[in-house]
Formats: sequence, structure tokens, C-alpha cells
Amino acid sequence: MSLSLDAIAAVLFVVALLHTFAAKQFERLSHRFPRHAGVFHLLGEVEVVFGFWAIVLVAAMAALGGTGQVLAYVESRNYTEPLFVFVVMVMAASRPILHTVDRLITVAARALPVPTPLATAWLGLAVVPLLGSLVTEPAAMTIAALMLAPQVFRPSMPEAAKYFALGVLFVNVSIGGTLTSYAAPPVLMVAATWGWDSAFMFTQFGWKAALAVVVNATAAAYCLRHHLPNRPDASTGNVSAQAPMPAAVMAVHVLMLAGVIMAAHHPVVFIGLFLLFLGFTQAYGRYQSPLILKEALLVGFFLAGLVVLGGMQQWWLRPIVEGLEPLVLFFGALGLTAITDNAALTYLGSLIDGISDASKSMLVAGAVAGGGLTVIANAPNPAGVALLKRGFRDETVSVGALFLGALAPTVVAAAAFLLL
Repeated sequence: MSLSLDAIAAVLFVVALLHTFAAKQFERLSHRFPRHAGVFHLLGEVEVVFGFWAIVLVAAMAALGGTGQVLAYVESRNYTEPLFVFVVMVMAASRPILHTVDRLITVAARALPVPTPLATAWLGLAVVPLLGSLVTEPAAMTIAALMLAPQVFRPSMPEAAKYFALGVLFVNVSIGGTLTSYAAPPVLMVAATWGWDSAFMFTQFGWKAALAVVVNATAAAYCLRHHLPNRPDASTGNVSAQAPMPAAVMAVHVLMLAGVIMAAHHPVVFIGLFLLFLGFTQAYGRYQSPLILKEALLVGFFLAGLVVLGGMQQWWLRPIVEGLEPLVLFFGALGLTAITDNAALTYLGSLIDGISDASKSMLVAGAVAGGGLTVIANAPNPAGVALLKRGFRDETVSVGALFLGALAPTVVAAAAFLLL
């Protein structure tokens, strides 16, 4: 790629970042100028931002280098993660899966010595993110968001409390996937190259992350305690109160979701399972709720745009990563994660020859600790925004407010990795 095209890509990346911060303003413009409300609504969708500017980049590449160069570049990108997140979001949000989780969470909540709504909120912010180490972070984010939406992320909840809870959820999902070597995208990018297995991840990162998750979730539950609904069935979205769900239907959904998770790196396999899943939901439609295809497609579009735009940022990101000492690298990775996907950041680290073990650990720790600061910091975050934004003012998540809400839990996560 020519230097001029690299510069254009960097400028467009910065513009896309600024656009994410200004998304809420576009929603307000849609009310002021109703004639063009459709365009402003589109530009106000955070999930559309990176896909939109990726299309602008592709158009610029075509103008400067021709269609051959464009096709060569876009076909060289790896779109497995956007495809997987789309599939796992739809499947994890299906009614039989939510019904299964609802049963388990209800039993656990009633066993805790606190009111059931408070226990459910704590479980959604602590246990479900940690389960992301088994079912992958996108699935954990989808389940937690849908479980918490009617209880925490509702219009009557104070905005400050919602943004703090959202920050805790995003940070906890980001660090909660570090108990294994396959569930968190930034870990997955380096695990094979550096020889990190699940035992290594748990001893070096996982137990520290689990402590930070518990601290963050407890703090959020304490802040939310006076604002939660009093009725126990409202706390879980009342999933179990719908028509009876046959155990066989639940088992089939769980098995198909497990198959998709096991085939996460093989699109041909998990897309085939997804098509089978779609057929099953049609065959047993009376046990299903509408699938979240629109929300999942928007998230996939966002991540694919990030793949296209982010793929041309290596020329300035990699020298930064290479030139930092381990402790400085931790804070550098934590800060850079806020403006670029943490998996992309660790991937750049995996390309560095002779990187020390201390630098490896600090790079990954900083990347996952900062994974809740912005919408683009961690791959599952757009899924959380897509599923929860209706509970916020103007049905839009403010990027600045999310950053502020995530600061305290990020500090807790960083302290756990650095001091324990």
C-alpha cells in the first residue's frame, strides 16, 4: 500500500473514532431535522460507524489503485470473528437458551442470602462474564445483556447507574474470558504462537481476573440495590413464565450452540450448524421468540468494518508496541485498546520477534484490562450496545459516558493484574 493510502486509512480511522463519540449527537439531529431523520438515525447507530467508514476507505482505494487492489486487500482480511459473533449472538439469544440460563440463574439467586433481584443482578455481572471462558465472550455478553436488560438497563433506572453497570459488564466480560486460552479474542490471537494453554492462562491471568470480576460486580450491585425492581420475575425478564419449554428443544439448542463454539475457528462448520439451527427454529417455531438477526447483523457489520479499517493501521501501531518496556507496555496497551480492538493489538504483539515473556504478559494484561473503555475496545462490546441501547436516553449509548462508567472497574482490573 502506498504511503498516501496509509495516511488516508489512518485519517479515516480517526474520523471513525470521532464518529463513535458523536453518534448520540446524530440521534438528536434526527429530532431537529425530521425530513432527514432516516439518514441521521443511520449515522447515529454506533454499530454502523466502522462499516460505513470502511466502505469509504474501499472507495478511496478503488479511486487510487483500481478494483484489483481493492479486491486483493479485502479478500486478504480474516472475517471469521465477525461471522462467529453474528452466529453466536443469534443462537445465544434464542428463547430455549435463555430459558435454560434463566432456570439456572433463578436457582442460584434464590440460594444467595440477599433479595432475588439483587442476587440476579450480581450473577449477571459476575458469574455470566466468567462463564465466557467456557462459552466464549460474545455468547456471555449476549446472555448477560438480555438477562440484565429488563432489570438494570431500563428507562427508569438512573443514567449514571446504568453507565456504571454497563462499564462493569464490559470490563468483566473482557477479563472474564481469560480463564481459558480460547474464549477471549485478544488471548486467542497469541495463544498458539506463544504456546499458552488454558492451564497457563488460569494461573497467570484467570484467578486474578476472577477476583476483579467479583469486586466490580459487587460494587455495581451495591450501587444498583435501591433501583432494582421488587418483583422477582421482573429481575430475570420472566423468561420461564412463557409457554412450557420441552427439555428436548432446550437440549438441541444447547448442543448446537456448543458445536458452534467448538468450531469457532472454522466458518464452514459453524455456518453449517447455524443453517441447521435456523431450520430447527422454523420447525419448532412455537417454542421460539423472534431471532435477533438485525442486531447481530449490525454487530457483524461493525466488526467487519473494524477488520478492514484496522488492517491498515499496523504501520503506526506496531512501532509503538515494539518500542515499550514491559510496564510501560501494559499502560500503553491499556490506552491503545480504547482506540483500537484489543485483539488487533495483541495480534501485532505476536508478530514481534524475540519479545520477552514479561512483555507478552503485560501486553495481554493491558489489552484485556482496557477492553471495557469504549465500544470498539473488545469484540463483544458492540453486541452489548446493540442489545441494551433501548434502555438509555435517546436509545443511544454515549461513548463518553461509557468511558467514565468503565474507569473504576478498569482500575480494579489493572490493579489485579499488576499487584496480585
